[in-house]
This record gives sequence, C-alpha cells and structure tokens, in this order.
Amino acid sequence: MKRKYLITLSLFTLFFFASFSDWTAKKDNSVVVLELFTSQGCSSCPSADVLLEKVGNEYKDENVFTLSYHVDYWDYIGWKDPFSKKQFTEKQRSYAQKFNDNRIYTPAVIVNGKEHFVGSNRSKMYAKIKEYKNKSSNYTISLGAIENTAKNIKFNYIIDGNVSNVKARVVLAIQERTTEVKRGENARRTLKNNNIVVSENYLTQVKTKGNYSIDIPEIVTKNDQLSVFLILENTQKDIVGAAKANL
Repeated sequence: MKRKYLITLSLFTLFFFASFSDWTAKKDNSVVVLELFTSQGCSSCPSADVLLEKVGNEYKDENVFTLSYHVDYWDYIGWKDPFSKKQFTEKQRSYAQKFNDNRIYTPAVIVNGKEHFVGSNRSKMYAKIKEYKNKSSNYTISLGAIENTAKNIKFNYIIDGNVSNVKARVVLAIQERTTEVKRGENARRTLKNNNIVVSENYLTQVKTKGNYSIDIPEIVTKNDQLSVFLILENTQKDIVGAAKANL
C-alpha cells in the first residue's frame, strides 16, 4: 500500500510540473505576424506572394501568421484587384505615419507592426522571422466554439494577459484563391494568393474572454476555406499577441 501511494504521489507530482511547464511555455511563447501589402495589378508583387505562401507553409505549426492585404492604388493600371480595399490602403498609410515615412509601396511587409521591408526580400524575411521568434509574448490567446453559417462566423476567445491597454482586431481571410488576370501589368498571368484578408474589424471592448460574430463578405464563395485571426496591438500599433483558427 505504501509503495502504491508513493507511485501515485510521484505521478501526480510529475503531472503537476508537466502541466505547469506547459502553461509557462505557452504564456511566454513568441508571435510573428507578417502583413503583406500587395496587389494583383503590381508586376513586382507575385514573387512576394509566392514567398509569403512558402513561409506560411514552412511555419504552419508555429506562431508565425501571414496575411495578405490587397491595396487599391494599383487598380487604375487596367486591372481591378477583386480583393483590393481602400480600407487596406488607409491601413498601410497609417503604418507609414507611424514609421515617419511619407511613401507607401508594394510589395511591402510589416513585421509585428514594428518595421517594414520589401516583401520579396527572401533573406530579410527569414532573418526577421528568426529575430521575432526569439522575443517572448506576454499573451496567450485561445479561439474556440466556432460556428460557421452561410452568413456569419461566431467564435469564443480567451486572452491570458493584461488587456487594459490593448486593442484587438478580428481578421477573416480566404486561405487560398487563384485568379486569372486579364489586364494590367500581370495580364495573362494566373496568380495565387494566400490568407487574403476580406474583413478586418476592431473589438469595441477587449475583455479576457468573450465572443464575436463576423459577417461573411460576398466575395467569399462556398468553395473557399477560411481562417479567423485575433490580433492584439498596443497603443503604438505594435502587435503583441495573435491566434488563428482554420474553419
């Protein structure tokens, strides 16, 4: 009986410390969010789109999140990007103001809201991923209980961390779409884009737990696979936490 008791106690102790270690690792994990500003009307963008897809596939099991924001300032060339939005152009301008830079360009990647570089620069992309993966986050985000209907998506979230001075945005993205471009700089090319942002909205109030509903835009088809992201920012627009759920 004494031996059995000791074995049981040892197993309990092992389980306790394993659980504690796992919780600590998750709480202190890193997060890398790569926001690519791109356009199907830009001849320099397809190489960046390909690189973003490659990176997304390589780090799919890690906290490296890739997003494609299609801007509208290339639409005048002759091809209107079906995913372009003025909202995303304004988002890029907002980053430029943060960086004290009076220009916006494509393809441009913003890393964790902190710095930018040319989105097709392979060596810099991997260097920045490595750099930011070595920086811990004070937040752990869990997404669950996702309900997907024809018109909207509902989900619950839990945020482990101090949310008193953060903003949270919910991003809906199409995982992959192929487009035959008929005009403009990429005329007669078939382009593949990944994690195409089709909706982005900020929570009116950030709590440690809650639920949210996203309306599905008309551009989403029944064949599209979708992903939901919850991204936390501080008051300087630095990204401090993120989570993703595939639908």
